[in-house]
Amino acid sequence: MAAPSSTPSAHSAASVPFSTLIRTASHEQHTEAENSSFMGDLLGGKLGVTAYRRYTEQLWFVYRALEGAAEALAGDPVAGPFLRPELARTAELERDLAHLGGPSWRTGLEPLPATAAYADRVTECAARWPAGYVAHHYTRYLGDLSGGQIIRGTAEKTWGFARKGDGVRFYVFEGIGNPAAFKREYRELLDALPVDDLEKQRVVDECKRAFALNTAVFRELGEEFPLSA
Repeated sequence: MAAPSSTPSAHSAASVPFSTLIRTASHEQHTEAENSSFMGDLLGGKLGVTAYRRYTEQLWFVYRALEGAAEALAGDPVAGPFLRPELARTAELERDLAHLGGPSWRTGLEPLPATAAYADRVTECAARWPAGYVAHHYTRYLGDLSGGQIIRGTAEKTWGFARKGDGVRFYVFEGIGNPAAFKREYRELLDALPVDDLEKQRVVDECKRAFALNTAVFRELGEEFPLSA
């Protein structure tokens, strides 16, 4: 017969689904990112389309890092199950950026320092630590399927983009007919993540780091697009 858990916390942690644990443990960092002044101003319709374009450009650097690793990680037992083609966003971002900036939108494009740090961390995890890559995958894609839809609606209303059309295609998941069911299946994958409890705690910590990296991007965007007094 197995020995009982030596600590109550170990037992309670084991009884909580990992998808719940990762969501609740990172709630503070998630809220901080959502409540950034830049995102508040953007969602409040207080910024021009140039700020929206600049934000979209930063996303492109992050998603190139995320999706550039997909082929190498496809067979990985930890990260592989999460790599669903219907999630891929890079092509949609490029279509949006072509709409926002014309065919030469890549000319002179550089990431903000915070964006470069974010993309570098994603690339590092993809190369060395698949479970850490999952933390970044989770924070980005489940956010896109949830709160990202609020951004899409605001962009359509504020800057006149066609509903689910060019300019907001990043937020439109054509291959996912039932987002709620998809997110439920994704959380089931998290719950079945084939790593031990210590590694799961490291994944939670990396999830917090992902939100902090995202918040740093918002901070720099806010510095670039301050509202006049």
